[in-house]
Amino acid sequence: MGQVLQRLYSLEQQECHGLAQLKGKGSKTSSCQQDCFPDLCELPPELGLTVLSYLNPTDLCLAACVWEHLANDQHLWYGLCRNSWGSVSIYSHMSSVPDMTYKRLFLILDEASLTFNTNPFVAIDGLIERHVLDENAMEIARFLHTSKRLWPCKKREYLEVRQDVFQQLVRLQNFENQFLPNALRQFFHEISAPRTRGEYLSAMIEGFSERFCSCNPSLGLNKDTVCVLCYSLIMLSVDLTSPHVKNKMSKREFIKNTCRAAQGVSGDFAGHLYDNIYLIGHVASSPHS
Repeated sequence: MGQVLQRLYSLEQQECHGLAQLKGKGSKTSSCQQDCFPDLCELPPELGLTVLSYLNPTDLCLAACVWEHLANDQHLWYGLCRNSWGSVSIYSHMSSVPDMTYKRLFLILDEASLTFNTNPFVAIDGLIERHVLDENAMEIARFLHTSKRLWPCKKREYLEVRQDVFQQLVRLQNFENQFLPNALRQFFHEISAPRTRGEYLSAMIEGFSERFCSCNPSLGLNKDTVCVLCYSLIMLSVDLTSPHVKNKMSKREFIKNTCRAAQGVSGDFAGHLYDNIYLIGHVASSPHS
């Protein structure tokens, strides 16, 4: 944004300098000598919209007080909506909803995101009641998967109850050609792992393992083997990162234990798993967990 305005200001100064030379040195009252930017309304609409496209939602709302027509442009607000919420049911039938604009939709989604991070069930129900989100497990899963403002811990809270949505969300994951601990880290970044071991963690590991095998059939790993490796990675993560564990597990110990628990896993592969955790860190650390 700053570079665009700086360029406009530079062009204005060059124009003013040329006018001043034409009018002579004695003319000092030219309005071009004032340090001001050109009015966006005086620019071609395409250029004005380009300038405003660099603004965040708050600044764009303020800009609407001056340039109402430009700052309320549907394309600008559509871009802001898609940037924060990639998939929302209403996108496909926006024109059929009376009195709905993308600016209004942005405000609805923004409020819903804040509510979600407090009470996810109220937020999702509210979007369904407003016909913004379809009452469909896959549509809800797409919304959760593509939204950038939702806390992983609140996703987990919602998915613990809505297992149907969880199953669809797992199907949306793409772990193709990813190293196992990196894929698991990505999964736990989107849906934070529970703090204690229980049924939900087991469901998460099983769902992840099945999807990982589906995305990487050439690895020759089955679901049960990946489940065992996931638990090994979680325990190793705790062992290496917890300050309460004094005697850290060595690489040799990890390779020995892993190869014994997961049949068919080579020592080299187990060693690479250990190196990944040692160098990158915990597989289950996520913000707002």
